[in-house]
Amino acid sequence: PGDPEAGELGLAAVPGRQAAFRQALEAAVRYARAVGCPRIHVMAGRIPLGTDRAAVAGEMETTFIENLRYAADLLSQEDMIGLLEPINNRITDPRYYLNTPHQAAAILEKVGRPNLKLQLDLFHCQIMDGNLSRNLETYFPLIGHIQIAQVPGRHEPDSPGELNFPYIFELLESLGYTGYVGCEYAPKGDTLEGLGWLRSYWESRGLQHGGTSEAAK
Repeated sequence: PGDPEAGELGLAAVPGRQAAFRQALEAAVRYARAVGCPRIHVMAGRIPLGTDRAAVAGEMETTFIENLRYAADLLSQEDMIGLLEPINNRITDPRYYLNTPHQAAAILEKVGRPNLKLQLDLFHCQIMDGNLSRNLETYFPLIGHIQIAQVPGRHEPDSPGELNFPYIFELLESLGYTGYVGCEYAPKGDTLEGLGWLRSYWESRGLQHGGTSEAAK
């Protein structure tokens, strides 16, 4: 993430911070190797303070592509995947550089490395674009990780909001998604209480605690 005290939220697309990015990535790889994590979120970073987004977009994209190619080469040596996550700039972070799956897909195409994937957080995607069914279908070949939170409160999937998560989960299954779904939301209560939605979802699908069916057992 760079230096939070200096207002940074990632380094990969920030001009002039290439050396710091490489040093941070190498540290992240060491941690990931130690805990057995095969995927690393390569954070793009923020538009520099006092600059206009349109004015720096070209330079930031060039920096991002250069750093992503470096990251892909390093991660391939470790059999790891690099992930790009669009973060909405309407609510969460007005200055974040990477905002939509369309932008991320275009950058991934330009970088051209198979071990870089899209980290699609449905909270951010809904805020920026909506059209979740079509976006999931369109970008499914690029997706390396999914994250969820209800919109707009960013709480549990069964909290009041815009998204129909039982439908979304069934869509992911129909598309053949076999990866993890990260619960990147702020629980209204404690963590265990906040996972009540998952137990209810399993029961609605005829599954036992832990997501296994009696037939599978």
